[in-house]
Amino acid sequence: MPRFSVIVPAYKVQAYLSECLESVLGQSYPDLELLAVDDCSPDACGALIDEFAARDARVRPVHLPENAGPGRARNAGLAHASGDYLIFLDGDDTLTPDALRAIADRLKETSEPDVLVHDYAHTYWSGEAVRNQSAQQLTEEGPAPFRLDDRPGLLTALPVAWNKAYRREFVERGDFTFPTGSHEATPWTYPVLMSAETIATLDRVCVHHRRRRLTTSPTNATSTTSATRSTSGIRQHFDIFEQYDRVFAYLDSHPELAHWRPVLFRRMADHVSTVFVERGRLPRGSRADFLRKSRDHYRRYRTPGAQVRVRTRLRHALLRLGTHRTYRLLALASSLNKRALKLSSKLLHRARGAALRLHYRVQRRLPLRADRAVFSSHRGRGHGCNPGALESAFRTFAPHIRTTWIARPEHHHTIPASTRRVRPGSAAYWTALARSKYLVNNVDFDGGLVKRPGQIMVQTQHGTPLKHMGLDLQDRPAAARDTDFAELLRGADDWDYCLSANRHSTLVWERVFPAAYTTLEYGLPRNDVFQQATSADVARLRESLGIPAGTVAVLYAPTYRDYRRTQRHTLDLERVLRQLGPRFVVLTRAHHSYDAPLTHASGGRLIDVTDHPSIESLCLASDALVTDYSSLMFDYANLDRPIVVHADDWEAYEAARGTYFDLRAFPPGAVARSEDELIDIFATGHWRGSRSTQLRAAFRERFCPYDDGRAAERVVRRVVLGESGVPVVPLSDRHPVPSAAAALQLAPLATVPGPAGPVPVAETL
Repeated sequence: MPRFSVIVPAYKVQAYLSECLESVLGQSYPDLELLAVDDCSPDACGALIDEFAARDARVRPVHLPENAGPGRARNAGLAHASGDYLIFLDGDDTLTPDALRAIADRLKETSEPDVLVHDYAHTYWSGEAVRNQSAQQLTEEGPAPFRLDDRPGLLTALPVAWNKAYRREFVERGDFTFPTGSHEATPWTYPVLMSAETIATLDRVCVHHRRRRLTTSPTNATSTTSATRSTSGIRQHFDIFEQYDRVFAYLDSHPELAHWRPVLFRRMADHVSTVFVERGRLPRGSRADFLRKSRDHYRRYRTPGAQVRVRTRLRHALLRLGTHRTYRLLALASSLNKRALKLSSKLLHRARGAALRLHYRVQRRLPLRADRAVFSSHRGRGHGCNPGALESAFRTFAPHIRTTWIARPEHHHTIPASTRRVRPGSAAYWTALARSKYLVNNVDFDGGLVKRPGQIMVQTQHGTPLKHMGLDLQDRPAAARDTDFAELLRGADDWDYCLSANRHSTLVWERVFPAAYTTLEYGLPRNDVFQQATSADVARLRESLGIPAGTVAVLYAPTYRDYRRTQRHTLDLERVLRQLGPRFVVLTRAHHSYDAPLTHASGGRLIDVTDHPSIESLCLASDALVTDYSSLMFDYANLDRPIVVHADDWEAYEAARGTYFDLRAFPPGAVARSEDELIDIFATGHWRGSRSTQLRAAFRERFCPYDDGRAAERVVRRVVLGESGVPVVPLSDRHPVPSAAAALQLAPLATVPGPAGPVPVAETL
């Protein structure tokens, strides 16, 4: 008896079916049977299923004699299922890597519940992936398993079959089956959830649900996006009424569930109104008929006690009235109201902009304030990077200067209490830019800034350049995108000083940003903390991040890929951790340009730190860095801790972005060209071996000559106080705070699993 029976109905999905089946058979948890149901598909689906069955004994093909639709196709697979748990998957969907292992682990943790609800993401033809909007209902906090009464919010999620694992005995005992027609998962999902004695959740994306392009035809507004539906007629969405009849009939036959009737009435009204108002759902000429049927169902099943959200009250009123003429009048009124609001908003925006421009012109004519400095980082993000370190140094070494920080409101909590906070675009923002003598940023300020005589602008940059920057991007269209190079140079013309960490940076900056500024080759202020922190600071940071005592914390921080439309990371971090064993913890840090974290599983040994305000703190808390081509490696080298480069797409990255040297030829440590090589580097101890130490020493000598803990002081003394001569501490005399792993006293016989068997921990830590 397998652990899982994965049931996949297929109809007209020949282009996607192989990927779907491979995602199941390639799972790291192999204890499964795959029931692939050919719903009499006219394309090659049936042949593809047979080919997979010939290659893998876990595939059990089921061929239906005639097209039955997704519901009956699932029932056909269910009739042959023998696994402990049932999982349904559409023929064009895919399981995410290690999804079944995560589900199996969660089932065991929660004492084998009747139903486990997991997360999913919609994936579009453009490559965009959008996580389930009801993901907040899947938190694993609190007792588990539970009943639906303990978490009724689960009913607000889409009524679909493929975001759950069902205990087969529970399904058979309840005699649950799928009906015919469209929206067939509705009378399956609600009865199953209401009847389950035990439910658990898994806050992890386990399914990628494909949303295929909508296509049009002369007779139908749009074709269905489901991979398992036959062409059931242009009025297929009218089937929703019959499906809700089945839901309420189930309630009528189970009086103990009657308290769910108000909730299900509201869900029906929301569902029906969504089908009606979304463009392309209903064929032309059918909307009035659909609305009349909606009115009948609304009146038939209306139940007192159903709370209606404010934003959906108009929709419910529409269903209650049920005439298409009323809908058209309401839609016209709503459209006119939206247009009026849009016009008034545009006029107010223009008036506010004109008032701010006038305010800025007035402020520029007032005297410059020699005791004011304004700082910003990464276009309104929080206090940090080189400007953050300089702002602190201003308060320490030039206390007569009053400092202001520009940041969006959500980042204000990161700003020191003694520093004034202003929002970008506000009147206070323009006043600060107009009247402060010192302007400090790691990118350019607002394009509307007019630098005044007497103002001093410090461009701190935000790292040592490995990838091409500035004018060097002119022949790199994938990276340059819509860069206005003339505007870029106009911004550089305003710089008085440009900070540099090393000779390499100086030569690059002066070539790619040619202007009359003075380069301060003093080191990067943000790296001062690496020489100033103590072991107590490291211990405090690790505790705040939830890093278990006695473990090795690896910071994984990949950079942005210009040649990719979506920023998919290639490492299977959960597999890496399984291979390395319990001694290792991974901190995942997504680039600020990413639209999603690197992992949806956070906690335990895989901790997402993308939103942590300080990358320097993460570096201090970690014991090693794994990155690809991020400039973070140059900063991290100041800690003299192991660095591993994961360069699995170097040729593509170099071709799209361009680099100033071959990182593989002059790396800061071991280089992995694949996931298996990365695992092997850590499992064998090469990550901190003698060769890696030698490479890191040469890397530090070239790129870290001035980062001795006093870079910010040197900048403030030169720019503000007019002083110089702060000596640089030689590399040999620097003693950065050691990592937590370096101080561990490990038992000599302890081992961790590696790709080729157990490896002594003494070799890995």
